[in-house]
Amino acid sequence: MAHYRSAGNIPPKRHTQHRDPQGNLYREELMGEEGFSSDSSLLYHVGVPSAITEARTWELPDQSTKPNEPLLARHLKLHDLFDGGAGNDIVTSRRLVLGNGDVRISYVVAAETSPLYRNATGDECVFIESGSGTLETVFGHLPFSDGDYLIIPRATTHRWVPNGDVRAYAIEANSHIGPARRYLSKFGQLLEHAPYCERDLRGPSEPEVRDETNVEVYIKHRGSGPGGLSGSIHVVPLHPFDVVGWDGCLYPYAFNVADFEPITGRVHQPPPVHQVFEGNNFVICNFVPRKVDYHPLAIPVPYYHSNVDSDEVMFYVAGDYEARKGSGIARGSISLHPGGHSHGPQPSAIEASLGVESFDELAVMVDTFRPLELGEGGSASDDGEYALSWIR
Repeated sequence: MAHYRSAGNIPPKRHTQHRDPQGNLYREELMGEEGFSSDSSLLYHVGVPSAITEARTWELPDQSTKPNEPLLARHLKLHDLFDGGAGNDIVTSRRLVLGNGDVRISYVVAAETSPLYRNATGDECVFIESGSGTLETVFGHLPFSDGDYLIIPRATTHRWVPNGDVRAYAIEANSHIGPARRYLSKFGQLLEHAPYCERDLRGPSEPEVRDETNVEVYIKHRGSGPGGLSGSIHVVPLHPFDVVGWDGCLYPYAFNVADFEPITGRVHQPPPVHQVFEGNNFVICNFVPRKVDYHPLAIPVPYYHSNVDSDEVMFYVAGDYEARKGSGIARGSISLHPGGHSHGPQPSAIEASLGVESFDELAVMVDTFRPLELGEGGSASDDGEYALSWIR
């Protein structure tokens, strides 16, 4: 996100000496994307950011997937995956629902503080279905609550501290995640037609220096495991939260779905008007409470459409999703509509929607441009009946 921020204690000139009151040199670290060719931030550490004292293997949660064969639309009931958050954390207790080589979608209900964690494969976008807490990071801390998206850049050391049960929907990329490019000027500013702006984004607090020693950091990285992933645990001599200051355009931030301003029209608008973020080969959209089509003959629910180039994943968070009435879809459901299969509203929902002036619904959609496969959480939560719902 090319939006410059500065926090804490930094020198007036980059790549110059910066010392503490006792004369000790702070260690400058450049955290940057695409080598040295894209957004970056400079962080000033008390300790040496490269130092480790021990390394061992972390056995990741099951990352294996299986093809969606035979090709079926599916209803995944995510709320059936967890009885509650006790004993679970947002990092190690995730259950993989869907995935491909570009993106992995997981779900978790957690109440425990996570270990320190670093995803070295790509950015994460974590949507908070319900609950509150704090995302603690090397840049500073971000309080979160219902409806927040947390965007965490690749290789950001962080941990999750819930206040009771938190339901989280984790979208893990093998790339970077940011606002839709069509919303941005050539210099990276959000434009007037964008459904949100920089004022809606919340950056981290001032960085916090901690003095614990011999601290474990869990790292997900490229490797030989399922999905091309492996896990490692590094023991570091000084707590990674040892940053006295930083500046730049790369950092974690939060955006609440309630601050998304929906784009509407006289007739039904296509899904891209609901887009909020994008990554390589996938987009993230959200459907929020809004007035709907106001042409006198408008049909407010979507028309039937074929996913020629993409798989469509809809996570139903709140409200009543008009187009799915009669299908079994409810809060906590995912619908998977794969490429090559036409889909649309339940037949009875079309007539029922005529004359409706507004929809009270909240859903997060991920469209991928390569086929998605089922993770163990997706297989475990599949209702096995959804593909037949259009003939009932």
